[in-house]
Amino acid sequence: MGHGHGPPEAIRHRVVGTDSIEGRERYELLTSLVVPRPIGWVSTYGADGISNLAPFSFFSAISATPMLVSLSIGTRRGVAKDSLRNILDVHDFCVNVVTESQLEAMNQTAADLPPDVDEFTHADLPVAEAESVRAPYVANCPAVFECTLFKVLDLEGAGRLIVGEVKAVRLDPTLSFVEGSTLVECGDLRPVGRLGGSLYTQLGEIRVLRRPGS
Repeated sequence: MGHGHGPPEAIRHRVVGTDSIEGRERYELLTSLVVPRPIGWVSTYGADGISNLAPFSFFSAISATPMLVSLSIGTRRGVAKDSLRNILDVHDFCVNVVTESQLEAMNQTAADLPPDVDEFTHADLPVAEAESVRAPYVANCPAVFECTLFKVLDLEGAGRLIVGEVKAVRLDPTLSFVEGSTLVECGDLRPVGRLGGSLYTQLGEIRVLRRPGS
């Protein structure tokens, strides 16, 4: 009779209770583990007509029909960030997909600038007007979502969760689709993902895994 194997020894995890750490520590822990994250590079007009551009890494796709995306936008020193105030005032915005060639410019727009400073000018970025919503977009960005406000969720001190309905998707002619689909070729798009701290990731090896049974 052979000897069976006993149950594996439990892994000794380090358990961090979120109530035991400060806000900055929570942010660092969360954003270094939920990776890589897409970057929502959000462009808006204020009620005064001044354009604004800022990146957010709490950004996600949440539904295809209707096509919905979400942005979690916090406050800065207790005051609503320009992007949040503009979306609540105007109800329209664009999300520009950050690509490798725009990484440095995107980082410039993350600067803490006064509300009357145009980030497009600050980062020397070309600006154009969306067609289906009242919002500017980065003219040389290869993929842009034109969005209108769908729903707002108050996060009780942590800012607001903005759900936007995508009214149109702008695609540069250099982007191609996978044959027989509307899947944009990643090799054409060259997207950038956010990691923890000041780290970003670019496309590395791409693996193809078919879903079982497909």
